[in-house]
Amino acid sequence: MTILKKVFLLLLLIIAFSCKSVKEVRLANQSIANEEIENIKKSPSKTNSFISFEDNSDTTFVNLKNYSNDFVLDMKYATSDNFLNKKVYDCAACYLRLKTVKSLINANKDFIEKGYRIKIFDCYRPLDVQRRMWEIVSNPDYVADPSKGSIHNRGGAVDITLVDSNGNEIDMGTTFDFFGVEASHDYQNLSEEVKNNRKLLKEVMLKNNFKSFDSEWWHYNLKDSNLDNLSNFKWKCD
Repeated sequence: MTILKKVFLLLLLIIAFSCKSVKEVRLANQSIANEEIENIKKSPSKTNSFISFEDNSDTTFVNLKNYSNDFVLDMKYATSDNFLNKKVYDCAACYLRLKTVKSLINANKDFIEKGYRIKIFDCYRPLDVQRRMWEIVSNPDYVADPSKGSIHNRGGAVDITLVDSNGNEIDMGTTFDFFGVEASHDYQNLSEEVKNNRKLLKEVMLKNNFKSFDSEWWHYNLKDSNLDNLSNFKWKCD
């Protein structure tokens, strides 16, 4: 065998060995990648890891975001975009008693099945905030007298509307906190679309243990929440 042939055969052996090594490395890397993907699938997602309902009593004040991320939050009183034209919350958060959260989540599941979801404007309201609102507008037609309090101060009331799959609010005929007769459930001089939208909101909320408030299409109280104590509990801002 000539020297040239020996060199040629040696080169072929080197190439063959190199290709085998590269293939083995690729297979090993693919195996590691597959294992990592499986581990990710098995590991709980932090964004979807919620507190169990069993961890607190029904009357405990809890943060809605710890139980669901299926709501749209637009906490109006944590901004100046409200009828007071004043920011009265230190920060935006939706706290409610746990029993209210349970019913609200069930209602939202019903809406999601229909292609909507709940958008929240206000939840629990500490008595100190109620007093601040009363100082700005001392009129019981618009703000509950803090000496008597409201269901908001008991953690059983929510101000809400619905958004579609694109996040757009559906037409309810008036804006939130519109204090005219047009905001009433009994007002009938509305388009069929608006009537149907209000009807949808009301039917699902009533089905899930809430009561409507006659003069405000957006306001719903958990049944029997008027029996809970007024509260001045305050949450910590992040």
